[in-house]
Amino acid sequence: MHWQRKQIGLGASALVAASLTLAATATCFAMPRYDGIWSVSIVTKKGDCIASYRYPMRIANGVLANGGDIAINVSGKVAADGAVTVKVSSGATSAVGSGRLVINAGTGSWKTESCSGSWTAERRSSL
Repeated sequence: MHWQRKQIGLGASALVAASLTLAATATCFAMPRYDGIWSVSIVTKKGDCIASYRYPMRIANGVLANGGDIAINVSGKVAADGAVTVKVSSGATSAVGSGRLVINAGTGSWKTESCSGSWTAERRSSL
C-alpha cells in the first residue's frame, strides 16, 4: 500500500505521535508517575510521510490514550521504568512506536509499513 502525505498527515503520523504505539515491554505498569497530557512531536526520517507533526497524548495509570480532537485509536502502556510501547491507528492505517519517558520528557522511534522516524515528548500537565 502506498501511503501519501495527505493520508499520513492525520493518520499514521498523528498515530505515532503519538508517536507511541504497542504492547508493554514490562508486566509492571507506571501508575501516576507519568500520568498527564504529553505533547508528542514526530519527525519522519525515511519514507514519504508528513515531515513532522505534533499531537497530544494522555497517560492515565500508565495507559496511553488519544489526548486530542482527531479521531484516532491509541493503545499502549508505560512501564514503571518509563519504557513506552504504543500502537496508533485510523482505519487501515497504523503505526507502532517505542521509547522511554523520564520525568517530564521522552524520546523514541516509530514506524509504519512505508515510513519511519523518531519522536520526542514533553509533559504539559499532570492529571
